[in-house]
Parts: sequence; structure tokens; C-alpha cells
Amino acid sequence: MLQGTYTALITPFRDGQVDYDRLAQNIAAQIEAGIDGLVPTGTTGESPTLSHEEHRRVIEHVVEQAAGRVVTIAGTGSNATSEAMELTEHAKNVGADAALLVNPYYNKPTQEGLYRHFMQVADHVDLPLVLYNIPGRTSITMSPETVARLARHAHVVAIKEATGSLDITSEILSLCDIAVVSGDDSLTLPLVSVGGRGVISVLSNLVPKEVKQLTTAALASDFVEARRRHFELFPLFKACRSLATNPIPIKTAMALCGCDTGQMRLPLCAMLADDRAVMGSLLRDYGLL
Repeated sequence: MLQGTYTALITPFRDGQVDYDRLAQNIAAQIEAGIDGLVPTGTTGESPTLSHEEHRRVIEHVVEQAAGRVVTIAGTGSNATSEAMELTEHAKNVGADAALLVNPYYNKPTQEGLYRHFMQVADHVDLPLVLYNIPGRTSITMSPETVARLARHAHVVAIKEATGSLDITSEILSLCDIAVVSGDDSLTLPLVSVGGRGVISVLSNLVPKEVKQLTTAALASDFVEARRRHFELFPLFKACRSLATNPIPIKTAMALCGCDTGQMRLPLCAMLADDRAVMGSLLRDYGLL
């Protein structure tokens, strides 16, 4: 099921509240650009700052707006297994196609704890699950062996790999046939070259068509074209990772291009003026300003 280009949606804010009208506009633009799927309430969606009510409503809104035209993978992870189960059950009930479950953060479980956490959700919620390995956010890395154990469960269909390690992806794919998608835009091409299935992208919030073209070329093994598009997009990929914590750079870029207010919730805050100027220069170089 999981192959292609999926957008890790930002959550738009206006005057401190979720801007559902802007969210609907962003979804419409994504679908018009031919994106394969939408991933709300993840890292890029500032899920840690959403109330439980907002979290559920954002998922409902995305499912409603997508209306079955593209896949919706709802971010439902938590460091509490009971809460992850509850959010995943809600995503299923409102019509999400799958759920994205990040490694439990802060409490740093063992590999056995990770296994039991995800198995508990997989056993109790009849919904395809996408694991999410991002040690930079969670301080824990799920090992390839643990991924392979989980992949034996019929509901565990994919993993979003954001470890930054091609070795880990290679090890996972040597152990099982789970679908692996990149969680880092700049690693989409190399990950696909060893058997990955695509990307859950940050930059595609702004340029979905262009990111999809790169992914499509890579999946078709047209690596000459994929490399060309990779290097065209690479300065923006890098800026979205290095200028500030995600989603500050992508929200700033969208604000500069008139696609969002750029507002965030504390503890995230506006990009520094010098870094904002760098982002503006990159957008001009790419032809977006």
C-alpha cells in the first residue's frame, strides 16, 4: 500500500488556533499536485503542541477533505501505549487508511519494550501501521531485528526511516520485506536505490509536484533523472533540516511564498532574521519568489 510521495502536513495556525480553512486549502493543493498521500499530526504537524481534541479534529478534517482521493496516514504515536492505542482507534473510526506510530519518546524503552508497545497497538486495532524510527526526536532507535519481529504482524506494513543511516535501512530490508520509506527528503534517492518505497516528505508541503517527480523517477530506476532532481532540490532539503528545528524552516518558507501564516506554537518560535534571509534567498534561487 505504501509507495510514492506522502506529505508530512504542517498544522496551520492563525492567532494561536488551528486554521482549518488553510488546512483545507493546503490539502486541495496537495491533491491537485498529484501527491500520493497525506500524513497529518506528525512531527511536521507539531503534534506535541496539539491538545487531544485538536489532534483528533485535525485527523478528522484531513480525512474529510481527502475524501478517499489520496491515502491518509494519521500520526497517532505516543510515549504511553494506552494513549497510542486510543488515538489509533480514533483514526480508524474516522476513516484514516493507516496510522503512523513514532517510537515512544522520553521514557526510552528497551527493544523488548518497543516490541511490546507496537504489538499491543497492532493486536488491538485493525488498521495498517507504519512504524516511525526517529532517534533525534525520541532518543531511542528501533533495531532492524525489532523491526523484523514486528513485520511478522499483518497490521505492521511499513516503517518511516529517519535515522539518517542507510545501513539501518539495508539491514531492515535484508531481514524482512516491510515497506521502508524515507523520513529525510535528502535521503529519498539513496534509500530507494537499496529498495525503499518512497518518502514521507517535509518539503512537499511547498513543492509537492517536484518532490513527487524525484520519487517517481527513483522508483522507476531512472537514476539519471532522479539525481538531477535531487540536486535541484537539495539546497531546500538541507535548509529545511539545518536552518532551524523542523517545522520552523518549512513554515517560514510557506509564509514567504504566501502559503501559510508561518505561525508556530511555543516552544517553537519564529526563525531568526538572518536564517529567514537565507531561506528567502534559496527560494528565489529556486524560482519560488
